Amino acid sequence: MKAAAKALHEFETQQSAWTFARYRWMLVAAGIAIFYLVAGYLVQFDLGRLATGLPKIGHWLATAWPPAYQEMPLFLWRTAETVAMAAVGTTMAVLIGLPLAVLASRNITPFPRLYRPTRWLLNALRGIDSFVFALLFVAAVGLGPFAGVLGIAFHTSGTAAKFFADQIESANLGPYDAIRATGAGRLQSITYALVPDLLPLMLSTSLFWWEFNVRASTVLGVVGAGGIGLELKNSMDLLDFSRLFTIVAIILIAVTALDGLSGWLRRKLV
Repeated sequence: MKAAAKALHEFETQQSAWTFARYRWMLVAAGIAIFYLVAGYLVQFDLGRLATGLPKIGHWLATAWPPAYQEMPLFLWRTAETVAMAAVGTTMAVLIGLPLAVLASRNITPFPRLYRPTRWLLNALRGIDSFVFALLFVAAVGLGPFAGVLGIAFHTSGTAAKFFADQIESANLGPYDAIRATGAGRLQSITYALVPDLLPLMLSTSLFWWEFNVRASTVLGVVGAGGIGLELKNSMDLLDFSRLFTIVAIILIAVTALDGLSGWLRRKLV
């Protein structure tokens, strides 16, 4: 009898747990459904408008042929400008991000009280998009690619520093502690113990952000920050679809080539 009562009690307990789990998942599903209903309302999600707009895109594609080759030297120059903006901006971001990463690494920071403020600074830099930074710097330094470089540098420095800090915090500190025990300074210990292990990973991360910034900088011309995005905006303003889709094709070819180059270099580094 005791065994039967115990088995019945365990069965009832299990049933209660299943019932609770079922109601919990029902509440979770209802919460997700409500979230997407509200989100759909806020973004004015409308498949009818999409169905109406798709024929317009078809018309634009039809009018985009033949491609506009007359300004190809200008397009290639602007594309090179975009790649250079991304390269210089990413390099500046890495140079800014490395000392910030040391301050934001709990295990090696020389100033523990600055750990949290530095992390807040990195969150602020990451939270403001390079597009917004470029808009601010266009007002500060004028039109042109230099504003785009600064926009990329400030946004990417926060993201790169955060990645670097996370890599430092997860690194093996045995060699670092051993060198510190000999009386070496913090900078020497970081240079000889941590840098050799972390350098390939940091270089791989930097290449990834250069690749990403090439794509991101194609739209910085919309705010006057130079590059191929400037010609893209001009074509859209003039509804010159032949010119517009030629520029889009050049962007796709350039980004695909750089993606392949960056991926090959990252595989060699890691």
